[in-house]
Amino acid sequence: MDHTHSDHGHAQDKLPVAALLALAMTGFICIASETLPAGLLPLMADDMNITQAVAGQSVTAYAVGSVLAAIPLTIATAGWRRRNVLLLTIVGFLVFNLITAVSSIFWLTLIARFFAGASAGLAWSLLAGYARRMVAVHQQGQAMAIAMVGTPIALALGVPLGAWLGQAFGWRNAFDIMSGLTVLLIVWVLAKVPDYPGNASNERTSMHAVFTTPGVRPVLATVILWMLAHNILYTYIAPFVAQAGLTDRIDTVLLTFGLAALLGIWAIGRMVDRSLRGAVLSSLALFSLVSLLFIWAASEPAVIYIGTAIWGLTFGGAATLLQTALADSAGDGADVALSMNVVAWNSAIAGAGVLGGVLLDTWGASAFPWAVLGLSLAGLAVVWSARAHGFPAGRRAALTPAVGH
Repeated sequence: MDHTHSDHGHAQDKLPVAALLALAMTGFICIASETLPAGLLPLMADDMNITQAVAGQSVTAYAVGSVLAAIPLTIATAGWRRRNVLLLTIVGFLVFNLITAVSSIFWLTLIARFFAGASAGLAWSLLAGYARRMVAVHQQGQAMAIAMVGTPIALALGVPLGAWLGQAFGWRNAFDIMSGLTVLLIVWVLAKVPDYPGNASNERTSMHAVFTTPGVRPVLATVILWMLAHNILYTYIAPFVAQAGLTDRIDTVLLTFGLAALLGIWAIGRMVDRSLRGAVLSSLALFSLVSLLFIWAASEPAVIYIGTAIWGLTFGGAATLLQTALADSAGDGADVALSMNVVAWNSAIAGAGVLGGVLLDTWGASAFPWAVLGLSLAGLAVVWSARAHGFPAGRRAALTPAVGH
């Protein structure tokens, strides 16, 4: 049953941009909901009478929800119609972000964050395959690029946006605004996103077969190391920049990061097909240098701004680079590999929330750059050694067979 030919005879002329952008918006809400508390930690901590390290666990709880739910929920809903699954995830964001907005009990907030994360875990396993089903085979690369554009934008701007909304309207209203966007998205999906039947069980590749494919494990290891390093600093950015007296300028610091990350997304978009390996190596090497800069001069505001800009530049294209490397390595098992990526990515976010909290309470914010340096150098070593599979040198061979299709 090849719906690609039967359903999309005209798709060669026109991409379903409105439908693909609805998927992009879903990705944006996934990431923005996850990272929102990072820009709101001081406000949340003051309001709920807890420490910033404890407030940081609201990021951890979301990530744990994604990790634990991604694979079982994906399996449980594999036979459902696709739009019903998409709507289920979006309604999950609506309900659990609203609970977060009104909760005055921290354990209830953590439960709501956990289930919002579960919604995200299911969404991530769905979006890539959904985008591909909407178009002809030779347009799948373009469709994926559009459907995933919300992810790097949210990674770049989600936290500064949260910090700004928190300062302007209060941290609870930041979650209310996210819920408002979710209501709009539900209407958008119902109006513009086509529905498809679920996947037959014989169309799914086994987890073990994909995990043991050469190149998959080095890429997943790089995801974990790089995201641990990034999120230790990112989740606890407020206490880190306080060392330079920038507590009141956290929104400006995060905006600096976000704008640099958008520039990084653009740069990586131009590099990824020509030199994926070089882009990953240079990103991690620069991130390591930034951590050294922060070790030496974290009390200098100018160093914080310069270092944050370089850090944003190196991180902007991370999602594009790592997902592309993983899909290239996995081949026909790309969907399954990308569900593993959900688990790896969010395990790293959860781990960073816990590890960063321990570092903050034990040694203070000055310990963060040391942890970042060790983890980013370990990631650099993994990428360097994965020359044959995972991060091969030269141009990407991916998608070339589809061109002549």
